[in-house]
Amino acid sequence: MTALRRVFPPRPAETAPRARKALLSAAAVAACASVAVGCGVIPGTTGGSEDDPVKVMTWAPEHTKATNKPGMPAMAEAYARWINANGGLDGHKLEVITCNERNDPVGAGNCAREAVKQGVAAVVGSYSQHGRAFMAPLESAGIPYIGGYGLTDEEFSSPLSYPVNGGQPALIAGNGRQLAGVCDRVSLVRPDTIAGDDLSKLLDSGLAQGHNAASADIRAPEDATDYTPQAEEALDRASDGGSGRRAGGATAAGGKEGCVAAALGARTDTFFDSFRRTEDTYPDVRTASVLGSVDQSLIDRTGGAEGVYEGAYVTGWYPDGSDKRWDKMREVIREQAFGDNRVDAADAGVQTTWIAYTVLRQAVESLNGDEVTPRALRRTLDQGLRVDTGGLTPMLSWRFEDMLAAGDYPRLVNADVTFQVVRDGRLVLARKAFVNVAKTLESAH
Repeated sequence: MTALRRVFPPRPAETAPRARKALLSAAAVAACASVAVGCGVIPGTTGGSEDDPVKVMTWAPEHTKATNKPGMPAMAEAYARWINANGGLDGHKLEVITCNERNDPVGAGNCAREAVKQGVAAVVGSYSQHGRAFMAPLESAGIPYIGGYGLTDEEFSSPLSYPVNGGQPALIAGNGRQLAGVCDRVSLVRPDTIAGDDLSKLLDSGLAQGHNAASADIRAPEDATDYTPQAEEALDRASDGGSGRRAGGATAAGGKEGCVAAALGARTDTFFDSFRRTEDTYPDVRTASVLGSVDQSLIDRTGGAEGVYEGAYVTGWYPDGSDKRWDKMREVIREQAFGDNRVDAADAGVQTTWIAYTVLRQAVESLNGDEVTPRALRRTLDQGLRVDTGGLTPMLSWRFEDMLAAGDYPRLVNADVTFQVVRDGRLVLARKAFVNVAKTLESAH
């Protein structure tokens, strides 16, 4: 279990009221430490009001056999240190509580209940596949969920959710759009989970833009150590009927190829390792994935231009990690997370957490000194606050009229994605402009 931490600067002798407050804080620390969820607090060291901090939580899975996102709570902690060293959130100290949701519904529910117990103003920049488990406790307490990773239906349906990207639905639908012009046949390898069940229809909605047939839906355990059976099936079905490249490298008629897309989170690398060992016995196909499953650090670790990802089509939410629009985030990471290998500026989870805290900052500033409460944050977000993310996303706003007409995702406000490709070992934009997939999502059934 990750221990709860509070870091306060040395101060002169306290008055009796402040002493009582310190005792209450210590009791809260002990209560959190007794819960088997794993928590930590990084309030920062200077700046802001010490009497009325803005307390928030960020959760993500760590040390599990499936997808882990330790960079998200680590980025939240770095953000708190940076913002508190520069005056806080509109004069308030930012206090970040972190929680390990353990990639299971019990852990996710425990984190949400701990957020309620700790009296947080919001849950910010977090990752979980278990929306049913975490959203109900937050809704009961009226706590907004700002900038989740976007894996669950609840993040795009709960009135207390304020998504900053199109989530997994936009990525997969966008990947279908990206592949529609280059692939005759597509095999999708995805987790055999509730969160994975919708991915095939979303990919197919994107492929339909190029009049492609439906993809082959290949389910895979999300915590496997070998994916040879799934790799063989994916390759077989992607090259079936001669729709992929012929042996010897010639492409099928019309210049299109067979493609294998994988969206298995942290296990995507394990899948493509099995794929690499298997592909020589099949006609060549192109590979594809989405950010969060493939990023630049993974490409570097697996051989760069000589690795299995060379030429892969990758769909993301944001500009690539080298884009100058990420300069401020990279500066904060250098200043506040130097040497912390959990925080990778190219990681989509880290990027999402940065954007979510950008929303929090502007929401707090919009309150003009009023008390920062869950209700106050919901009110300013619901009434039309427009958040400028410096071009990393379109302008964000969560009024009813800002919601997009994607029936299954009524809280969706940002359906923009980016088309990227691995070229000479580097993940680069294949198209400079954002691609909006709102209509693609509307057509998914």
